[in-house]
Amino acid sequence: MASSTTTSSQPDRPVRPNLAFRQLRGRHSPAEFAALVRRAAREIGERVSCDARYIGRVEAGEIRCPNYAYERVFLHMFPGRTLADLGFAPRSSVRGRGARSPEDVPLSLASGETQGAAEPYDPQDPYETHDNYEESDVLRRLFMTGGGATVAAATLGPLGSTIDAVAADRPVRRAGSSHAAALEEAVRRIRLLDDRHGADGLYRRAAAPLRAAYALLDAGATRQTTAERLHSGAGELAISVGWLAHDSGRFDDARSHYAEALATARMTGDPGLEAHAFCNTAFLARDAGRPREAVRAAQAAQRVGRPLGSARLMSLLALREAGGWAGLADRTGCEQALARAQALFERGHSESDPEWMSFYGEAELEGLEAQCWSMLGDWPRAARHARRAAELQDPHFTRNIALYTAELADDLARGGHPDEAARAGMRVLDLLDQVQSSRIQGMLAGTARVLLPHRRAGGVQEFLDRHTSTPRVV
Repeated sequence: MASSTTTSSQPDRPVRPNLAFRQLRGRHSPAEFAALVRRAAREIGERVSCDARYIGRVEAGEIRCPNYAYERVFLHMFPGRTLADLGFAPRSSVRGRGARSPEDVPLSLASGETQGAAEPYDPQDPYETHDNYEESDVLRRLFMTGGGATVAAATLGPLGSTIDAVAADRPVRRAGSSHAAALEEAVRRIRLLDDRHGADGLYRRAAAPLRAAYALLDAGATRQTTAERLHSGAGELAISVGWLAHDSGRFDDARSHYAEALATARMTGDPGLEAHAFCNTAFLARDAGRPREAVRAAQAAQRVGRPLGSARLMSLLALREAGGWAGLADRTGCEQALARAQALFERGHSESDPEWMSFYGEAELEGLEAQCWSMLGDWPRAARHARRAAELQDPHFTRNIALYTAELADDLARGGHPDEAARAGMRVLDLLDQVQSSRIQGMLAGTARVLLPHRRAGGVQEFLDRHTSTPRVV
């Protein structure tokens, strides 16, 4: 129920699409344009976590004026233009202090500063800080150090008070749109940190926002649309936390989180979430030594995902199936699935591509194919694809650069090229101060074992010594 302090005389104003910004995007997909924004930010020393969803919100008119970091990036991308030329409203016009109803007021703020409500017709505060250029360092410090619920609460804005309530076993209030937005933001932040730093330092700390998400579902929502967002956000968060468990070698935990997401998807009839849950289940099954389950899960994902209309999604799901066939040593099945994946990938991006697929580009395609050939024992072909994957990867995805290079090192070692393998291994070790991933460390350990008989080859002893002295994450 709305508070008595709500100003009813101020009518809701419709959100107007930003057609100027959409025109500037041109033929690029939202994900491709987001990558251009991130690249432009790096050119001027800014840090923004721009993704396809952010671009969509700008074009829909939900973000009427960008924060200062984005303003600098956009003006760098389009020299000579003003914010007005880009379709944004003047900054002074979006600083209104119209009241919100209680369910829409954020419970807490990451920065701790006091903020008034935005205009009633603004879906979110136009000065939201989730893309602040200082985000990477701040979030990494918060997630990588300190502990548990306190850290997560400080990091995740409006979700923070819910995290505190769950930790203290207090009742959780009904959720409003700000809670749903904070939940969606938690998913983005976890993905961003995983892309850059790997899973090992994140998994336990990500459990607190997941518990809070399901507590919000139990508490109920003020509107049906908010309830739908909460269910979708909780499912995606379960998958993200499941992936952190998966990548850090906690396979049983990962299986549980993926099953939770799948149940949420089926209860709410969300085919996108169901396809995503099956996709990750297939990947987990492959890594856990259950290749036949990987094939079945990937095929189930394709049945659910086909009506969604995303060729890139279907390409990734075909790769998941290929991984299962490779695990079964079925070369023909693997090659057929790889051919489908390549053909679907070449259809390009579309508006139907899920937001969570921002990681899936040509580099990931090459990297997953390399893993298939590696499982089939075709080391030269595996090394060729792994090398290309590492070369193509966007620098934003530090964890994947380390992963592909570790794959390359292992393929080279097993293919009889110890000196090249040692050089690739050294490059991975250089990245381990930024990336914490049990998967990558396990791959390097395997490579080291293969290289032991080749100590006299160029660079091998140096790699082995450095690998031995590198501390393992626990």
